Amino acid sequence: MTAYNMLRNGGGAGNAGQPWVLRWSNRIRLTWLSFTLFFILVFFPLIAHYYLTTIDEAGGPDKRIFGPRPGGELCEVKHVQDLCRIRESVSEELLQLEAKRQELNGEIARLNLKIEACKKSIDNAKQDLLQLKNVISQTEHSYKELMAQNQPKLSLPVRLLPDKDDAGLPLPKSARSCRLHSCFDYSRCPLTSGFPVYVYDTGSYPWGENIDPLVKQAFASTVKSSIYVTDNPSIACLYIVLVGELQDSPSSSSSSSLSPGGLEKQLHALPYWRTDGHNHLLVHLSRKSMTQNFLYNVSTGRAAVAQSTFLERQYRAGFDLVVSPLVHALSEPNFLEVPPQVPVKRKYLFSFQGEKVESLRSSLQEGPPQSFEEEMEGDPPADYDDRIIGTLKAVQDSHLDHVLVEFTCKNRPRPSLPTEWALCGEREERLEVLKASTFALVIAPGNGQLVASAGCSMRLFEALEVGAIPVVLGDHSRLPYHQLIRWSEAALMVPKPRITELHFLLRSVSDNDLLAMRRQGRFLWETYFSTAESVFSTILASVRTRIQIPAAPIREEPAQEIPHKAGKAAGTDPNMADNGDLDLGPVETEPPYASPRYLRNFTYTAADTYRGTGGSGKEFQAALGGNVPREQFTVVMLTYEREEVLMNSLERLNGLPYLNKVVVVWNSPKPPSDDLLWPDIGLPIVVVRTEKNSLNNRFLPWDAVETEAILSIDDDAHLRHDEIMFGFRVWREARDRIVGFPGRYHAWDLNHQSWLYNSNYSCELSMVLTGAAFFHKYYAYLYSYVMPQAIRDMVDEYINCEDIAMNFLVSHITRKPPIKVTSRWTFRCPGCPQALSHDDSHFHERHKCINFFVKVYGYMPLLYTQFRVDSVLFKTRLPTTRPSASSSYRGSDGHKQTPPEEQEVSWWESSPVSALAERGLSPKPFQVKVEDEARGQQRAPRMPLASVPNGGRLHLGVLDRTSRVLRELPCSPRGERRFCGIDLKRC
Repeated sequence: MTAYNMLRNGGGAGNAGQPWVLRWSNRIRLTWLSFTLFFILVFFPLIAHYYLTTIDEAGGPDKRIFGPRPGGELCEVKHVQDLCRIRESVSEELLQLEAKRQELNGEIARLNLKIEACKKSIDNAKQDLLQLKNVISQTEHSYKELMAQNQPKLSLPVRLLPDKDDAGLPLPKSARSCRLHSCFDYSRCPLTSGFPVYVYDTGSYPWGENIDPLVKQAFASTVKSSIYVTDNPSIACLYIVLVGELQDSPSSSSSSSLSPGGLEKQLHALPYWRTDGHNHLLVHLSRKSMTQNFLYNVSTGRAAVAQSTFLERQYRAGFDLVVSPLVHALSEPNFLEVPPQVPVKRKYLFSFQGEKVESLRSSLQEGPPQSFEEEMEGDPPADYDDRIIGTLKAVQDSHLDHVLVEFTCKNRPRPSLPTEWALCGEREERLEVLKASTFALVIAPGNGQLVASAGCSMRLFEALEVGAIPVVLGDHSRLPYHQLIRWSEAALMVPKPRITELHFLLRSVSDNDLLAMRRQGRFLWETYFSTAESVFSTILASVRTRIQIPAAPIREEPAQEIPHKAGKAAGTDPNMADNGDLDLGPVETEPPYASPRYLRNFTYTAADTYRGTGGSGKEFQAALGGNVPREQFTVVMLTYEREEVLMNSLERLNGLPYLNKVVVVWNSPKPPSDDLLWPDIGLPIVVVRTEKNSLNNRFLPWDAVETEAILSIDDDAHLRHDEIMFGFRVWREARDRIVGFPGRYHAWDLNHQSWLYNSNYSCELSMVLTGAAFFHKYYAYLYSYVMPQAIRDMVDEYINCEDIAMNFLVSHITRKPPIKVTSRWTFRCPGCPQALSHDDSHFHERHKCINFFVKVYGYMPLLYTQFRVDSVLFKTRLPTTRPSASSSYRGSDGHKQTPPEEQEVSWWESSPVSALAERGLSPKPFQVKVEDEARGQQRAPRMPLASVPNGGRLHLGVLDRTSRVLRELPCSPRGERRFCGIDLKRC
């Protein structure tokens, strides 16, 4: 054991406490060492920092230890000098690089602008190329169309007039065998003559003084207003002589002149009779049921006869005319007093009031033994009057239906012809009975030789006037203008032997047929029989139609153009005309061309033809819808003292394809500002001055409008070019209807029992506002010249409702609803002045207009529709090609396509809820699937949310995706939370 080990282990007895002392001393040293190190590491740096900081602040500049010293003492060191130079060099290079970077950024920005300009130029060049290709294609179509026609396109030739020298014609063997080809001189009536008519003055022949003054006055007033009447007899095609109706008691001196022999001499003495009276028309207008047929047994030669009463031996079919009696000689019928056409069923199923007078001699005419009345009395009546009376009384006594039949007049019956049923009571009394009758019986005279009588015509037209459907008993009767009017559409023609089946026949007529016949009867009465002017115009139209002369063109409103200055070329609004790759048609490369005016009478233009396999719609679109010939449209824009808004609207029309011109109807009495610069859109802008501020000026047939298609648009309406073109294409396939964008509907108010105008979002519509709509120019003529004046007067009174009036008119004529295109419902004009439609009184006035128009028409002509028109593949999800051969087929382009019954469609894209997009709502669509009912199988869709079978039933499944949207829909007027048949309470 060494000494070290002994010291470590406490080896000696005398040294037993030594190891403890060593251990303690070691601990003391370690503690002291640790404390010393801690003091040095912590306090010494703090003290040094404080000392150095104090010295650096207290000492002068020459005593500083840290920081640069003045005089460049540190730069004397070579290394430090190099560092300084490097720093300065780097700073200069950084400044240069920053300048270069900014310069490069500016260059990049300029290059980007050039790139964008080049891209825009390329796009414009592509559009121009497409336009040129379209123009070439349209030119090729026009060339092919001209080459395909069998004859060239004709225009109205120069008017030809007859010669003054009239060569005589050989007389037929018998005057009773006269027909147009044998007794009418066609050489005096060329097709382009215009049908000139000369009317003899009633004072130029002896019996003219005996004509009823009311008939004479009414006839003279209608002659002055006719466009066919001429004062030059040498060029006349037709000569008209008014021969009656005569007064009740002619003077004794003129009685002898009214005998058949004396009348013949007076006719032959007419200055232009020319021995045989060819091209003459003897007109006899009746005002009473008992009228003299004093032309019977009178040789009229080649002159035609137009009257209400004809005997079978006297009537020359195809040559003479059975005309209507003159019901209203001078007074105009009040349309507001005409009873409404609804309800369909009235108090009486049918009614008849009359008395049979078997033997009645005329006290106004005395003639030879074979006079008109004597010949009728000489033939005993062989009719079914007794059976008719018994059958009708049996129907009345059965009380199966409420009928009114009276075969004996309470007062003295009106004078009538023999074997004819006389009228009972006054006209007003008879009309009151007819207003309560669904059908009105018109029993033909018992004598079969009497083919037409004024009494039967009186009954017929009284029934038509008040909406009672005429039932003519007797198939031997000839109704007025029977060769030109389809009486089967307005009346029932029943042979007398079927009187026992009459009750069953009348009960079997459906309500739809009743309304259609009542409406047609009202149309016939208003158009042909209601006034003296309409009666005379109908007589002329009948003769003109027989000899195949076209009608004279209807009067157009002359456009008094306001001169204006055109400014700089109008720019194109990118929101209005940016159509991408869509080719809308030629722009500014084809001159405006008018619609053919002389088209339907003797010439016909072939429709455009196009090549291609079809399916893509490109060829069809390039031909502007190849079903009908290509054409253009005219924009008619109504404005009133909003020059800035008008200029903006005109600029948006720049570059619009197929636009012929723009007609601005300046409705303000103040002329446009002298310094106003009108935009140059590359097409004519015709500013028309109006006589007064009237909304009816929108629908005047201006002569400046040379196209059939009219786009009526407000000056504050915003429409994109693709929307306008789509509406134009749709209108070309439905030319008889109004095609437009904003839809409205009418509703029945149960509380006030009246009609209401409604502009809310709905699932149906019955009107399309003409503030943005296409219509045919034909309706402009009807609106201005044919529609009742009371409607136009109310439009002027309220300065409102002209669009409603046009919808009423078109629906009344066509019995079809308008067509709404696209999902656009309103047209907001930001920054435009306040419009009249924003006033609360605007809607109250429209309520009144609808009820007034219904009263004028007699019924509600507006029809509902629950669909709108979009493109065939509008927002359709085209599926990808399926690998299965059984679920795909090849389209026209050779690519595989999914069959239509397997294509998934979006309910959102095909429902009226899509209109909410305009309100800022964007609901998530849920898909639908199609069930194949024939196979009884159901193909699972990707998202089984709802299904639509082929039958059209909509099964709603999960509505969680649309419940939020449906809750935000507007409630119905009753407060019910329903929309399109979906109960919102269940959402």
